[in-house]
Amino acid sequence: MWVALTALVTLAYPLVVYWGLGHWEPRVLAGLLVLVALLRAFASRDRLWRVAALGAAALALVSMLGNALLPLKLYPVLVNAVLLAVFLYSLRHPPTVIERLARLREPALPERGVRYTRGVTRVWAGFFAFNGSIALGTALFASEAVWALYNGLVAYGLMGLLFAGEWLVRQRVRRGIGA
Repeated sequence: MWVALTALVTLAYPLVVYWGLGHWEPRVLAGLLVLVALLRAFASRDRLWRVAALGAAALALVSMLGNALLPLKLYPVLVNAVLLAVFLYSLRHPPTVIERLARLREPALPERGVRYTRGVTRVWAGFFAFNGSIALGTALFASEAVWALYNGLVAYGLMGLLFAGEWLVRQRVRRGIGA
């Protein structure tokens, strides 16, 4: 339940911040980020996600102390940086994130499948680097509306396209190796 609630709050975060700007000061919205950080810390047993939760809490604290919006807008950058770190770490210390997910469905994944999942992990790492860069650009240089549009809608659309595209490629690869 904590994981689902954390995912929901994380997904809605940019839109909630944008809506909240018309109603509250940034220091009040920082309380939302503290909530997200606490949910993340409680939902995960993984040390990396707990460190990320501390990072989110630090952003919230800076926002609260200075009543500043920028730290709140940097949360999507933090999320992308953590995901990038997780995917890159798994490339250096296999099995990769994608291989682990693939083995949930196919425990006896052939070597060709392992190579494929490694490539997919690289693609996702590239996506998180790209998406995090755009999130940073929107936080620093764009209006709140553009920031919320990109981080609350466009980024998820791009993620969905990547999921769909990879699924189509995977079907062709599986047919090609007789899986």
